[in-house]
Amino acid sequence: MNATSQDQHRSMVPFFVIWTGQAFSLLGSQLVQFALIWWLTESTGSATVLATASLVGLLPQVVFGPLVGTLVDRWNRRVTMIVADSIIALAIVGLAALFWMDAAQIWHVYLLMFIRATAGGFHWSAMSASISLMVPKEHLSRVQGLNQTLQGLLNIASAPLGALLLGILPMQGVLAIDVGTAMFAILPLFFIPVPQPQRRETPETAGSAKPSVWQDLSEGLRYVRSWPGLLIILLMATVINLVLSPAFSLLPILVTNHFGGAALQLGWLESAFGIGVVLGGLALSVWGGFRRQILTSLMGVVGAGLGVTLLGLTPGTALGLAVGAMLFVGLMMPLANGPLHAVVQAAVVPEMQGRVFASMGSLSGAMSPLGLSIAGPVADALGVRTWFLVGGGVTVIMGLVSFFIPAVIHIEDNRSDAGAIKPVSPETASGQPAPRKEVEGEWTRA
Repeated sequence: MNATSQDQHRSMVPFFVIWTGQAFSLLGSQLVQFALIWWLTESTGSATVLATASLVGLLPQVVFGPLVGTLVDRWNRRVTMIVADSIIALAIVGLAALFWMDAAQIWHVYLLMFIRATAGGFHWSAMSASISLMVPKEHLSRVQGLNQTLQGLLNIASAPLGALLLGILPMQGVLAIDVGTAMFAILPLFFIPVPQPQRRETPETAGSAKPSVWQDLSEGLRYVRSWPGLLIILLMATVINLVLSPAFSLLPILVTNHFGGAALQLGWLESAFGIGVVLGGLALSVWGGFRRQILTSLMGVVGAGLGVTLLGLTPGTALGLAVGAMLFVGLMMPLANGPLHAVVQAAVVPEMQGRVFASMGSLSGAMSPLGLSIAGPVADALGVRTWFLVGGGVTVIMGLVSFFIPAVIHIEDNRSDAGAIKPVSPETASGQPAPRKEVEGEWTRA
């Protein structure tokens, strides 16, 4: 192993220590998420309640996203992650105390989900913006493949494990597990430094001691608006989240009302999804996708839409077919989302990543709350399968149409080797190759 390889190997060690702690924390978080959603399902049996719970979890990202990203780029990212994780742990302790006193109510669960979503937004933005400073550029795609595989493994384990724990522990016991796993995420951050980006002067901030929060926020929004191809992808993600996110939020109601199942059957579906994500992530890491990565992503979008449509068409007596459909959806998700992550981390300058990531996430998720607010009452009135059919069909159409939009297909062209993206000329907006820049995050947060 030469000196360069040794340096790269050593540079990955701090990241993987933090990443391992985060993995344990994510497991605890998913156990609690499963337990609370199932508690709401059993307590109310209402699609509106479940949709509201998902809405509460999305609103902080949509409303506060750009501001969160701006603050993350101004603050120490390591301290930001420590404080955010600590706030979440304290909120879990409070809810556990309410369950222990048998005083927990639905609005308490909503409040916890709001706090977790708000603090989690700070953590996610800080961690995402730090990866490119901790991981060599040539390994970013491998890290994203690893993240996709981890997510799939957590989906496999968390649902059946959550159902098992609900059978042997009171709710406060399940919540206590999340507090314990959160310590694995917090403690390494006290000892491992997280690199801070160097701020660069812009025409608007040159000569000033420190730009205001508003100047930083405006700069981030302009950065996002600079590429027509990116804006089209954001619009697509907005529409897909409008119609597809509610379907996944209402999965527990589909299990109970349509398939006549319980927590175990819900666990089967979510585990099948997780197995699919693992297989898709492994396939992507081995195959690498098409040379033009956007084609891989659009193929995944179309495939995911077909799987969701099949799930909506499945008869109530064919739970096995539903499990297969969820497996296929999971398989397509890494192909849809994975290629989008590494490119933006490699392309966007580090000091802008907090703002860019949070702004994109806010824009792409802006329609999810609207979809959730509509989906609950409509599902209660017309049946929960409606949203699986609508969401799957629209996703397929959006993916197919995108193959014929030049600004989308050529979004990876003319990437700057300097690690930043060149401004778009007026000619680019008319369909010529656009600078390489992808929408960060996911087409859908299923």
